[in-house]
Amino acid sequence: MSAAVRSVAVQPGVPRGRRFSLATPLTYLVVLVIVAVTVVPMLFVIEGGFRTTAQINAAPVGLPHPWVWRNYTTILFSSAFWRFLANSALIAVVATGLAVSLGSMAAFALSRYAFKGREALYTVFIVGLLFPIGVASLPLYLLLERIGLLDNPFGVAIPEAAFSLSITIVILRPFMRAIPAEIEDAAVVDGATRIRFFLRILLPLSRPALVTVAILAFVMSWNNYLLAYIVFTTPSHFTLPLGVATFQTQYSQDTARIFAFTALSMVPALGFFVLAERRIVAGLTGSLKG
Repeated sequence: MSAAVRSVAVQPGVPRGRRFSLATPLTYLVVLVIVAVTVVPMLFVIEGGFRTTAQINAAPVGLPHPWVWRNYTTILFSSAFWRFLANSALIAVVATGLAVSLGSMAAFALSRYAFKGREALYTVFIVGLLFPIGVASLPLYLLLERIGLLDNPFGVAIPEAAFSLSITIVILRPFMRAIPAEIEDAAVVDGATRIRFFLRILLPLSRPALVTVAILAFVMSWNNYLLAYIVFTTPSHFTLPLGVATFQTQYSQDTARIFAFTALSMVPALGFFVLAERRIVAGLTGSLKG
């Protein structure tokens, strides 16, 4: 009987009992730590907006008692908050449009054309992922001053699009490269030019990756603080991250209102990212397969 059992156990088609792996609880522990590090501070800020500054000073950690709504309502009915929001939206839309359009054209050339130095040029974009924006702040300021784009929304949107090009090309190139050459050959036989193939066939087939890079470029632009700080001097042009810093300076003694303003400033980017999370994963998965 024991020999029969052993023979069955080694047969490949017979399912075995589930083995315990140390990696499983370790994975859950890492996930819990990440959630604690990211979510708990956000909840602390949101909850702090429902308290008064006196309550926060008396008990920094605790539930509101009573719940105070005026911090959020005051900010929601203020014109400054909505002006900062509109400025961020305008700049993010322009930066995203430039990054996706220019990045898709560059990815098309790097994926479908064979020319000398192609891989070296692609490596330059890969290295661009490691280039911090702070290093370019001074030369970028001097360049924008020379071409007259200081205190101008395009002075922020164009550099943001440039810094988003690397991740855009790195994601789009393998996705476009994975599209079979037979589709392009069939389009050429039917009389389609390269540009027509790019616009009518390649871009629709690359829609998951395009959505992914658009979301990443939008969120990156929305959360950018340094470029807006360098370029803008007029408060009416301030973006939401810069507006949060200005609000913290203006109301430095009102901690509860600062918490409320910070919490409301997080809502658009968080909501947008949560709604688009599945599309990001789908686009990145397709790029990795390519």
